[in-house]
Amino acid sequence: MSGLNQPQREAIHYLDGPLLVLAGAGSGKTRVITQKIAYLVQDCGFQPRNIAAITFTNKAAKEMQERIGKLLSKQQAEELQISTFHSLGVRILREEARALGYKPRFSIFDSADCAGIIGDIAKTVDKGTLRRLQSIISNWKNALVTPEAARQLTTNEHEALAAQAYLSYEATLKAYQAMDFDDLIGLPVVLFQQHPEIREKWQNRLRYLLVDEYQDTNACQYQLLKLLTGVRAQFTAVGDDDQAIYGWRGADIDNLKKLPAEFPSLKVIKLEQNYRSTVRILKAANNVISHNEKLFDKKLWSDLGEGEQISVSACRDNEAEAEGVVMKLQAHRFERRGKFKDYAILYRSNHLARLLETQLRNHKIPYLLSGGQSFFDKAEIKDIISYLRLLTNEDDDPAFIRAATTPKRGIGAATLQVLGTYAGERHISLFHAAFEEGFAHRVQPRQLEPLLEFCQFINRLQHRAANEPAQQVIPDLLKAIDYETYLYDHEEERTAQTRWGNVCEFSEWLKKRGEEDGKTLIDLTQSIALINMLDKQNDEDYDAVQLSTLHAAKGLEYRHVFLVGVEEGILPHRESLDPVKLQEERRLMYVGITRAQHSLHLSYCERRKQAREFMPAEPSRFIDEMGKEDIRFSGGKQAAEPDKATGSARLDAMKAMLARNKG
Repeated sequence: MSGLNQPQREAIHYLDGPLLVLAGAGSGKTRVITQKIAYLVQDCGFQPRNIAAITFTNKAAKEMQERIGKLLSKQQAEELQISTFHSLGVRILREEARALGYKPRFSIFDSADCAGIIGDIAKTVDKGTLRRLQSIISNWKNALVTPEAARQLTTNEHEALAAQAYLSYEATLKAYQAMDFDDLIGLPVVLFQQHPEIREKWQNRLRYLLVDEYQDTNACQYQLLKLLTGVRAQFTAVGDDDQAIYGWRGADIDNLKKLPAEFPSLKVIKLEQNYRSTVRILKAANNVISHNEKLFDKKLWSDLGEGEQISVSACRDNEAEAEGVVMKLQAHRFERRGKFKDYAILYRSNHLARLLETQLRNHKIPYLLSGGQSFFDKAEIKDIISYLRLLTNEDDDPAFIRAATTPKRGIGAATLQVLGTYAGERHISLFHAAFEEGFAHRVQPRQLEPLLEFCQFINRLQHRAANEPAQQVIPDLLKAIDYETYLYDHEEERTAQTRWGNVCEFSEWLKKRGEEDGKTLIDLTQSIALINMLDKQNDEDYDAVQLSTLHAAKGLEYRHVFLVGVEEGILPHRESLDPVKLQEERRLMYVGITRAQHSLHLSYCERRKQAREFMPAEPSRFIDEMGKEDIRFSGGKQAAEPDKATGSARLDAMKAMLARNKG
């Protein structure tokens, strides 16, 4: 416990009822959670298997598991339930699936699988429409709104279309014995509400709950927590109302407001000492957030010294901004003999990264793009992987559906729905159901024929994939499904070319790995998921500038932060100017400021190029709200003219200095 401050200690030792820990940015909340788990096990006699810590990301769960591993024995640490909400939901559902009419090996559909179903139901392939429909249905599910209730709630044509699709979408998922991501939390809520004996079993199993990032919970997650904690209400919720930035995703800050009302004995402890940032950075953050209505009053403070002044640069346009940021970052790094990974460039929206990437590439500066798409997440790679997954495990229903319908081979949605219903009744996979006599009686011969043909093709290939070298099987697979023709039939030529190029690259990679390691296609498929995970884990060791949206940067910290595009219409976003959304945009600004440990640099443009024309731009109101005394302003209309010569001279000098020191 040494090195902990008084409020941290109090939060760890408090066990007399429900506890809310209001943990400001950088105030050591993960340490409080991990130390509390150790305290429960070592001093209070809790069995590790009876404790659950719930986080929002796999990364946070992994970090927590690692820290706990240093405080408890290996066996104790492994018995703990440290997981995301979704993983906990999967664990509950696998064990209790039959009570809800599912088989324990139900499938989990990803976003692309679900978009396919919604597209078929709504008869649209427009990606924008599909994204909107998916988002509306997802928000309803997270708010525990049933398909029947959704029909009464529609206020516009998109919602009306979504409400129509919602009912069929749910029926289709059930027929496929599948769940989407929202079901992993929604269905345990239904389960516990309908089956008190199952609810009691889980309440007795998970006797103490710790929830991280509590301000990001939605209505569904809140209900799940209430049902799990029951009357004992033995839980610690850790959160920060000033960092609630996921309202657009269904997170509900009201869950924080509700706690004192629904748990009258709730104790609130505030962690206000920040161990991350300098005094100046925190002052700016406190100034900005003070313009929001407060649920709980708190003010961050730090004893890490005043620190550098915050710089705010006005730039001529977005190209000048990107060039200026990269030059400034290089000079700053050179002066401090720093590493690239000490620097992050943060922005409100992904499209702002393009010019920055170009400049970084021009200057040969390594960078990592957070939230960018992984190679294995591309649709064409997932198409091919669905075949490989099916060869490895014919009971993999999502892989079966994707492979059977991409490219299309005469197996329609109606056939698959009948197959799904039949498989659900028999508690078997879609693949095995296709061969059964009972199923054959439910469909026309013309429906059955292409389905059996596909299954027999998989059987033949399965035998080869397990016994022959990968480099022999993969080209034959691509030729047999005629994937190249399918791409050119469905995409514009340039897109088809790029996507086929990716498939060829993937195929070459599989062949090479097969040759080098003497592995079959089955061996390689089992390692793909692992490679994908490892790729993401090794990112931290790579010395590169981090490019990230503000949303993706939450929970992270960097020595030096460049916050770009701090303009009206971007941050705050032009569609978020009503009072409630504006408060969330302000919290987003607060999150951006509090990522910085030692230095913070803001920039905005006086005009911004959109499509082919320049639009005038204004500095964000949040810059004013930061206060003036700790900020150094540069550029701008006043300084632009007289300072032009010295400005370009300084830029030349900087370029010369960087060139000299490249060697």
